Amino acid sequence: MQTQSSRWLGHGIYLVIMAILISGVYFAGQKIDYTWHWERLWPYIINTESHDIVAVTDGTAVVDASGRLSITPDYGDDPQIIERYDTLVSRNGDLIFQGDTVARIDGWRFGPIAEGLWVTIKISFISLIFAVLLGVMFGLMRVAHGQVWRNLAVTYVEVIRGTPLLVQIFIVYFFIGTVFDLDRFTAGVAALSIFTGAYVAEIVRAGIQSVPVGQMEAARSLGMNYVQAMAYVIMPQAIKRTLPPLAGQFINLIKDSSLVSVISITDLTKAGREVVSGSFAPFEVWFTVAALYLVVTGGLSLVIQRLEKRLSASD
Repeated sequence: MQTQSSRWLGHGIYLVIMAILISGVYFAGQKIDYTWHWERLWPYIINTESHDIVAVTDGTAVVDASGRLSITPDYGDDPQIIERYDTLVSRNGDLIFQGDTVARIDGWRFGPIAEGLWVTIKISFISLIFAVLLGVMFGLMRVAHGQVWRNLAVTYVEVIRGTPLLVQIFIVYFFIGTVFDLDRFTAGVAALSIFTGAYVAEIVRAGIQSVPVGQMEAARSLGMNYVQAMAYVIMPQAIKRTLPPLAGQFINLIKDSSLVSVISITDLTKAGREVVSGSFAPFEVWFTVAALYLVVTGGLSLVIQRLEKRLSASD
């Protein structure tokens, strides 16, 4: 058992190691003559600057009695209507050319990195739900009595685990997505769910088979049928045993979601690439992207640890 002094010593050694690693990164930047510009990054996370509203066509500015601004085109197209703004730049009757600033919106708004983080969280959360459903279904099929169900489950698991996720994303988007007219986001969710579901299925199968056979026999002897025994006796025990590997798989899902950027979904990784080209601060951007991924995966890991402790306390 650790003493108080040994714990403090461990914390001290840890801080020294982290200081060495951070110093190494800093001096590496100095060695390659890199100038850090963290101030460039902030507007791409939360932008507090005014947002210009520009005209999309040539025309005439019209401001009605309610203050609504519209641009009447010179060639009879539909007018550009601007209902929300904070500062009016153009006046009633002004001649407007395409690209001119006609109004501004004050206040803060999320930048591309924050928006990309939200897309990553959303696509990961939705994919996680469907992956669990697929994993439980095919995991139960893996231990079913019917040979047909076992064969189907084995085929699904082996095919999906034996092919790269990147290839599956392309197949789902360009082939299945074309057949069923799926948008990019739906195709990305489908690919991630199918891929992760195969691994969840094997984790569920291993968890079910780790429960002693006598548990099923005891449940059946009490008058339960197979489905009741699975639902009330086997699965609750299997879930407790599978939480640690499931946590690892869910964390992998969040990291694997970065691959959906190849089908032009602006997730955190794709947003990072776009910001690098605009900010000329590649190291700052990628360190920030990595930190945001770490925050999301760390939060998920913490939630699962709390759930694991609560389930173990209920024994």
